Amino acid sequence: MELTLLGTGAPEGLPRPSCPCAVCARARGSWARAATALLVDDALLLDLTPGAVFAAARAGHSLSAVRQVLLTHPHDGPAVELPPTLPPAGRVPDGQVLTLISGHRVRAVPMDAPGTGYEVGSPDGERLLYLPPGAAPAGLDGRAERPYDLVVCDVVGRPDAVARLRAVGAVGPATEVIAVHLDHDAPPGAALDRLLAAAGARAVPDGTTLAVGEYPVVPDVPRRVLVTGAPGRGSLWRRSGGWRRSPRWCTWRPAGGAAGTRSGRPGWRCTGSAGRARGGPRRPASWWGCWRRRGRRC
Repeated sequence: MELTLLGTGAPEGLPRPSCPCAVCARARGSWARAATALLVDDALLLDLTPGAVFAAARAGHSLSAVRQVLLTHPHDGPAVELPPTLPPAGRVPDGQVLTLISGHRVRAVPMDAPGTGYEVGSPDGERLLYLPPGAAPAGLDGRAERPYDLVVCDVVGRPDAVARLRAVGAVGPATEVIAVHLDHDAPPGAALDRLLAAAGARAVPDGTTLAVGEYPVVPDVPRRVLVTGAPGRGSLWRRSGGWRRSPRWCTWRPAGGAAGTRSGRPGWRCTGSAGRARGGPRRPASWWGCWRRRGRRC
């Protein structure tokens, strides 16, 4: 199964029109992204976006052979003109399966936010999962039968979606995860690559064609993250969403440890006993004075 990403950006695109932020200012050339749309084997189009015909032609494909157009999220912008060669766009009800004349099977996956996700299976057995922006699969109770070959989702906006899929076995070590719906809240350039690498994902430019099931490199996903240092640094890590990308493998330990003591440093006692991170009361006003003096207790 062959997947072509006609666009990888947010529904408004990147850069956003009339946006003065630094990310939009740097989104030029290969860093510019059109609204996300996926073309599967030249037969299935997921999400109809403005300029889809031109985007397909620029990637070396044609939409003349598309037999089905499916939408994943409500379109709240201006009306998108349907090219005359495309069939009417529709949506599959949650839980229902649609079989195309090309042999592809499309199952609608319910989401925890407005929109519909689609699981696409090829006649040869490859499977991909495509999720709408800002959404994660709902009702993941039991273990998955086998991992997907490719997952395309909003990794930056919903990092917990990949963690949920990984927890039930839907994302395995050889599953390729592609980040789409990228907006100006995502860092540019190498910073984006480092952010996605922590979730075992990567981003590709618009027009990239991927062979589903032929992922040659297994990402180096962190198996254990230990956040040390001052309590404020751990709080920043939690607020940044890093723990949501790998909740099973991240351990956050506030300064002072569980016992709140450390040999030769009585100042650690007040850190551990009054640290809010462990459910204790707020630090007293004399905490900083005690930390400077080191030898006196609060």
